[in-house]
Amino acid sequence: MLVDRLVAGDDAALVLVYDDHAAYVCGLAQRVCRDRALAEDVTQEVFVHLWQHADGYDPTRASLRTWLGMLTHRRAVDRVRSEHARRRREDRDHRRTVPSAWAIDDEVLRAAATAPVAQALAALPSEQRRCVTLAYLEGLTFRQVAVELGIPEGTAKSRIRLALAKLAAALPADP
Repeated sequence: MLVDRLVAGDDAALVLVYDDHAAYVCGLAQRVCRDRALAEDVTQEVFVHLWQHADGYDPTRASLRTWLGMLTHRRAVDRVRSEHARRRREDRDHRRTVPSAWAIDDEVLRAAATAPVAQALAALPSEQRRCVTLAYLEGLTFRQVAVELGIPEGTAKSRIRLALAKLAAALPADP
């Protein structure tokens, strides 16, 4: 029997099985993988597995063709999943490491817009600058700014209002 010859390590038996079933195995792998190169890899893996584990085939449970089809399907599905996971990892890593052209443009615009704001903030009196910084950069409410600085709430509101008016006057209007 052919399988007994495979188990015994008969090279000619493997050649016969390959000749009889390679087209079926490769075709099934290609239908699952949808990629010729992956299908060829799966085909090779299936026949290497057959060569190394021929004793795992039980002719009472299925025909050799059916058993090879089962091995092929399992390996092809595993390969597709592996490729899909690899692509997702590469895409994720690519997005992390390579900024897009839009991100670079946004960063340049942000830096260009930040410089005049920083200069205008630096020109404010320190008490107004501190109030605006707490309210707009740290996100505190008028009441929280007043508590933080130990000043009346009305004073905090006035300082912020004055600072915003000075900033508006110092910054160029949008075209």
